[in-house]
Amino acid sequence: MGRRNTTQVPYFILLGLTDSPEVQLVLFLLFLLIYLITVLGNAGMVLVICLDVQLHTPMYFFLSHLSFLDLIYSTITTPKTLQNLLTSTKYISYMSCLTQMYFFVFLGATECFLLSSMAYDRYVAICNPLHYPVIMSTRLCCSLILGSYFIGFMDSTVNVLCISSLHFCDSNVIHHFFCDTSPILALSCTDTHDIEIMIFIVAGSTLMVSLTTICVSYVSILSTILTITSTSGKWKAFSTCASHLLGVTTFYGTMMFTYLKPSKSYSLGKDQVASVFYTIVIPMLNPLIYSLRNKEVKNAVIRIMQKKQDSRPLK
Repeated sequence: MGRRNTTQVPYFILLGLTDSPEVQLVLFLLFLLIYLITVLGNAGMVLVICLDVQLHTPMYFFLSHLSFLDLIYSTITTPKTLQNLLTSTKYISYMSCLTQMYFFVFLGATECFLLSSMAYDRYVAICNPLHYPVIMSTRLCCSLILGSYFIGFMDSTVNVLCISSLHFCDSNVIHHFFCDTSPILALSCTDTHDIEIMIFIVAGSTLMVSLTTICVSYVSILSTILTITSTSGKWKAFSTCASHLLGVTTFYGTMMFTYLKPSKSYSLGKDQVASVFYTIVIPMLNPLIYSLRNKEVKNAVIRIMQKKQDSRPLK
């Protein structure tokens, strides 16, 4: 890669988070623990929702898909990061890099609209409780899920098509621990202005439309909660939204910090910290947020364990 050319590179080198072997070992153990908790937590959440009939409601239907997305979302980046922390060769092929980027954008965009669908579900449950079963029908829930996946597919397709048109001349070293859009744009030797605008519009539209839906839903929810006279009623209504609101805040906060800015302002340290948070930490936190604060999930786990215990043959 020493000579300047305009051909596609055969591979990239992921620089990673640190060059220190001691720090790499600590990060490996930490990320491995987080990834195991992520897999167990999200897979367990999907399993519990599928097995317990009382959780077959729109809210938990959306939550099962959120857990599925977080499980795959983390798997897209974490195993490769763990491998690179243990080896001196940190190569990733050009096609593997594009594939990782494609699914990363696809899952991230899908999760944005899934979170907005969950916010709409909470809006209907609190603001129109009598019409909730009619409005949040199986057909509408499936349409919202399919729509979220379709938007994610379109966003990722546009993103990868834009990136695949770039050329890399002087270096193939990515200053990141996975193939993300900003560091790859900064690496290209061709003019990326038009591509940056296209990606910014697509990413910004995804974030803004989904976030606007969430904000409008919660403004209506807050207005309805304030009209409730009893303190216990207000707390019960708010508690049904608290977990989702916390998940939305952590997810959108880091995503907007990272992506709603030009690639030229890419900061290695700050952006990597934010990226670690939303690619590795948040997928672990979501099942904890939604299960530890949710009595229905806890009761469902108890019911499943009791059924398993009762189904054992007597000796």
